[in-house]
Amino acid sequence: MANSSAIRPVTAAQVRADFNDLRAVLHYTKAAHNLGLWASERLMLERILPPPPAADYPILEAGCGAGRVSVALHALGYQNLTGFDFARELVDQAGSLAAERRASITFHHADATKLNQHPAFASVGRGSVGPGSAPVPGAALGVPPEAPTSVPSGFAAVLFLFNGLMQIPLRRNRRRALRQLAAVCRPGAPLLFTTHDRDHSPSERASWRLEAVRWAEGKQDPRLREFGDRRFEDHCGDTFMHLPNRAEILAELAATGWTHVEDHLRRDLAKEPRPVRDFSDECRFWVARRAESPLA
Repeated sequence: MANSSAIRPVTAAQVRADFNDLRAVLHYTKAAHNLGLWASERLMLERILPPPPAADYPILEAGCGAGRVSVALHALGYQNLTGFDFARELVDQAGSLAAERRASITFHHADATKLNQHPAFASVGRGSVGPGSAPVPGAALGVPPEAPTSVPSGFAAVLFLFNGLMQIPLRRNRRRALRQLAAVCRPGAPLLFTTHDRDHSPSERASWRLEAVRWAEGKQDPRLREFGDRRFEDHCGDTFMHLPNRAEILAELAATGWTHVEDHLRRDLAKEPRPVRDFSDECRFWVARRAESPLA
């Protein structure tokens, strides 16, 4: 039974604190330094991105964490990269890793649900250059600041990998994040993201049938606010995650200015090595494209 100090419903502030926890910072920083891109990530990135250097093709990574994906993309030759995360400690780690690898990437401390309130993104896609805002650049240790820090016409692609979207509590907030990302992208820009999938195996489906009974009887974990939510603790700290089914994500995309293109379970894309499977459970990759006129 959870103690009285732990039964408050999960909030964005709590999720941010969890990611700023030293255990989480060490976990994601280790992966950024040692793991790099998964085979499945690399395959999907090759599908949606032009070949490097793609200097006129600005790429945005939402929920960049400690820089695992952005720094790996720079190592492949991509030159126009911007990342952001709402956990300040992880953003600092991303900037440090980029500097160590001499990667010209600009990182910002920003919230995907509030991009229109952040000076680095408020004018992106709206025809004018924003004033900039305390970036955490990869140039911090002397790397030439080659990457642009503003993209007035909008980003050409956006990534939200390792289930970052699903670590935003409440459906309305996840939809807000998707709308905010659509607003800073060019029409037709691809969005690549991942989710856990509560239908991906017989055992998972059975587990969620039992969970549905708990919710129907009002016996679910009181910290959880929507069916599909999970909160658990392991070696990297406390973690909140919403696990959708496929129909839910299709509805989210349709409601937020994105057109679904394709989706695949990771196991159908590549056989990942043990370190990747230890780092992440099965997930589903999604590709969508920004509609001509994103929803307000």
